[in-house]
Formats: sequence, structure tokens, C-alpha cells
Amino acid sequence: MATAVVVGTSIGSGIFKKPQAIAEHVPYFGLAALLWVLGGILVLLGALAYAEVAVLLPQAGGNYVFLREAYGRLAGFLWGWVDFCIIRSASLAALATIFTESLHDILRNETFQHAVGLPSGTHLGFWPQRLLTVSVLVGLAWVNICGVRWGGLVQLLITLVKVASLVIIAVLPFLVLADWLSAPTAPDFGNLRPVWPEDWHQVSLGGLGSAFLGVLWAYHGWMNLAPVAEEVRRPQRNIPLALLGGVAIIITLYLGANLAYYLVIPRAKMVELKQTSVATEFSLRLLGPLGAVVAAAAVMSSVFGALNGNLLVGPRLLYAMGNDGLAPHALGVVHPRYRTPALAIAVLAAWSSFQVVTVALLTWLGWLEERKSPFDRLTDFAM
Repeated sequence: MATAVVVGTSIGSGIFKKPQAIAEHVPYFGLAALLWVLGGILVLLGALAYAEVAVLLPQAGGNYVFLREAYGRLAGFLWGWVDFCIIRSASLAALATIFTESLHDILRNETFQHAVGLPSGTHLGFWPQRLLTVSVLVGLAWVNICGVRWGGLVQLLITLVKVASLVIIAVLPFLVLADWLSAPTAPDFGNLRPVWPEDWHQVSLGGLGSAFLGVLWAYHGWMNLAPVAEEVRRPQRNIPLALLGGVAIIITLYLGANLAYYLVIPRAKMVELKQTSVATEFSLRLLGPLGAVVAAAAVMSSVFGALNGNLLVGPRLLYAMGNDGLAPHALGVVHPRYRTPALAIAVLAAWSSFQVVTVALLTWLGWLEERKSPFDRLTDFAM
């Protein structure tokens, strides 16, 4: 379950969408793959250092505890409230919104409607989508209130689903090449060329930097094990194993998925994918019209796992602050039956739901742009 937290909170929407931005800035497959490897190595080094600190301080709260012990209560106080008010809560709101939008993409797909017998033109309206988003947050909050085992089990199952989806993405082109599967588009190893720049003067350092930021975004989340370190059995053994094993799994999956994307989608076409994800285009080319449904389902399950993982680990910071007197004491109370920080979980879910409703209201009034991504809209709201 600890490894599932590392993998599940890292693999979100990034691997399905960020390859487009990386292809736009880096016109060489070998160099793009190297960036994914370097990002993984950087995260692996971070995981080594993080594992050592987490083993020394296996307490609920993660970064809050480390900052408090290293730099004092003020540093912990500032980090804790910024994490709660903006970082964690806005991420939860955005992830829940992406989950609902992916479900909406499935429901309004004409091929899916015909396959399951839904009326033509079925879709979710603006406010029903927001109601569903809040319902997802509340439902997952209740699961995590009911016990760490339940939240961890959900995380494990969803992580297995998202890992399986990335494995399928990596394998599909080779199934087509082996004539085990027929597809509208045949994978082509020629799409990998040019593998490497002949003249390094043609490589932009700014482009490499921008692409590397996209890589780091896709890897973000690996450190989310620390806030629940207190609840990990045999932390001196299992925390390092979960961090290192989880990061190794992520690197392997990301490299396999990117190879599959490039085999099916020429880089020039990938750069043009502004309105749809790389995973959706990949699925359409190999699976036909139903591919859009498959891609949306993969994104939905992946985001759902990241959402549950953040609801599992995020409230532990509020719990630790409540115990230290840097937040209301009630947040540091464990539920007598479920043995979880129930109030901290409920407060974080409620604050994220409030952000969803507020951003929806501002968008509905025309004060925020609806065409922006959930993360961009929440950033505008925060500003």
C-alpha cells in the first residue's frame, strides 16, 4: 500500500498530456527520452534523501514535521497553512474536476452512447458536473475517514488499474506490429527519427528547460508517502523500499508509454495536439472511435488514484499541526472508532469543495475563462 501511495499520487494526468509539450520543445526522440530518464534519476536521488529523513522522523505530517524540526515552528506553521489553503486543496479540486470532465467525455462520446444504449446527445450540464465533482470529493473523504486500510486498499486497487493502463499503452503498438491486433494506423519506427541532434547548436537550452519542467510535473507526487509515515508498519524497512521501488516503477512506465506514443504519432502531429491529449490521439489511431473512450477512462482512473492518494495523505498534515497547537486542537483528534483524523479529512475535503464551487461560480459569471484547464482556473482564483 505504501508503494501504491508513491505510484498512485505521482501518476496523474501528466503522462497522458505532457508528452505534447515536451515534443514541442525537443524535436529529437532520444533527447526527449533522456529528459524522462534524467527526471527519474533526479526523483530517485530525492527519494534516497527523503527516505533517510522519513525513517529518522516517521511521524504524521511529512514536510511539515521536517521543516518544524529543522527550522522551528514558524517554518512548519507557514508551510502547513500554505499547503492546506492552496497547494493540497487546490490540487484536490483540480483533480476532481479533471475526473468529472473525463467522465463527461465518455458519456458524450457517440460510439459509447451507441454501445451502451444511451440517448444521442447525452451529456452533463455545467452545474451537474460541479455537483458530481463535489460528490467525488465527499465520497472519497468518507472512504478515508472509515479507516487507513480502506483508503489504502482503494489506493492499491486504483494504482493497479492505472499501472495496467500504462502497460497496455506500452504494449499495444507491438501487438499491432506482431499482427495480433488490427489497427487503423500502423506503428512506425521511422517516427523515432531524428533520434539525436547532429548539431547541438540547434538545441535550445530554454526549450530543454521548459520540457524538463513538464517531465518534473509528471513525476510530482512521489514524496506523498511521508505524511502517512507514522502509519506505515516497519518504517525503517518499508519506507525506503516503497519510495525506491515506486520511483523505479514510475520511470519504467513513463519510458514505455512515451516510446509507444512516438511509434504511433509522428512528432510533428504530436506538437499540433493542442485541444486533445496525446493518449486520446494514440488511442484513436490504434483503436478507432472507441479509443477516445478508452483514453478518457485511463485518464479518469489515473486522476481518481491521485485524488484518493492526496485525500489519504493531505489531512495528516492538519492532524500534526492540530497536535502541535499550530491549528485548532480538534484537527489533531483521532476518531474513536475509525482511528483516523476524521475532522481533518472532512475539513480538507470541504475546503476543496468550496474552491470547486467558487471557481465554478466565477466561471459561470464570466470572471474566469472556462476554456482554461482546471489548474489554470484555480491559479487565477488564488491570484
